[in-house]
Amino acid sequence: MTEDPKKYKINDYLNRLSVKEYRQAVKIIPKILGVSLNTFHNYRNILWNSAQDIPYEKVVMFEQLFEMGPGELINNITPVKKLKDLFQPETRGVSEAGSMKHTA
Repeated sequence: MTEDPKKYKINDYLNRLSVKEYRQAVKIIPKILGVSLNTFHNYRNILWNSAQDIPYEKVVMFEQLFEMGPGELINNITPVKKLKDLFQPETRGVSEAGSMKHTA
């Protein structure tokens, strides 16, 4: 039976530790994150398709603890187009130097 995919690589990282390191990590990590042991275990078990999530600041802390780069904790990348690719060209015939300038 296959386990449902997790949203984050927390268990993958922890499972690569020795038994002694694993036990220490499970005690230390919740203290560093400032969360309960139960919340930490909930973070570990968030499924990929779940609306539940980890607060961004905690994700950053996990990535630093696990020596991961930004964005590496998540198990799957959600493809998103670049914002500039989503801009629609002006179709009203206004030139680039026209009156549609943005002023702050």
